[in-house]
Amino acid sequence: MVVAYPLATALTIASSDSSGGAGIQADLKTFASLGVFGLTVVCAVTAQNTQAVTAMESLSPSLLTAQLEALWADLPVGAIKIGLIGPAAGARAVADFLRAQAQGIAVVLDPVMVSASGHVFLSPEDQEGLKSLFPLATLLTPNLPEAEALTGQAIDSPQRAVAAGEKILKMGPRNVLIKGGHGRGPSCDDYLISPQGVEILAGARIETTNTHGTGCSLSSAIAAWLARGQTLGEAVRAAKAYVAQAFLSAPRLGRGPGPLNHFHQFYGWREPTDDRSNQS
Repeated sequence: MVVAYPLATALTIASSDSSGGAGIQADLKTFASLGVFGLTVVCAVTAQNTQAVTAMESLSPSLLTAQLEALWADLPVGAIKIGLIGPAAGARAVADFLRAQAQGIAVVLDPVMVSASGHVFLSPEDQEGLKSLFPLATLLTPNLPEAEALTGQAIDSPQRAVAAGEKILKMGPRNVLIKGGHGRGPSCDDYLISPQGVEILAGARIETTNTHGTGCSLSSAIAAWLARGQTLGEAVRAAKAYVAQAFLSAPRLGRGPGPLNHFHQFYGWREPTDDRSNQS
């Protein structure tokens, strides 16, 4: 049976991942999986696989603005997810456009700084450019290393995670989600921090090597649920559950941190007969 409802749209402003597990590719898969029509602004093209990022070329700020102008001239935007933009000039161009044109649209900002394979995407100058987007963010979603980079403080306890989130909140975003995936121990708790207080989102740690694109997928899932009319708390909880299932049914692809199964609601994977049997 086909279930019909008003078509929601969401825009991803991010970079391409040639391996398909992260970036715009992961965002579009997540949007489609959750019944949302995806729009894109491509900020950079990367050459990467699960093991490494070998090259990256950023598009000009004027081309980023041109993509945004084309979308706004014709299509509705229900929510926005922002991932890796790249150089500071590009981030500021996006910030300038959204400040003028995207009032009232929910923005989920994933402050991507380092890839799962360890590639550093942003220089200190580019990190400062990224911060120009913080005041536009309905939700900022740093993982623990990103939160440490933003605050200059080590995070080794729930109390310090909350303190870091409260410090980041003062940088401009309306809400902050400190993600616990890089922590240790059996629990994987996230902390949703707002001016009204702190909500602990409890979760069990899933032992897996399939972590490529986790942050991209979570933030785009939150944006998708916001586009479909969920509250922020509802969207975060639904996105967390979605990513957990994507972990549990992830395919065994690549020799590095593998991708998630974004379409776990529709199909699973058969275990290969031997390790990495799909690799030549």
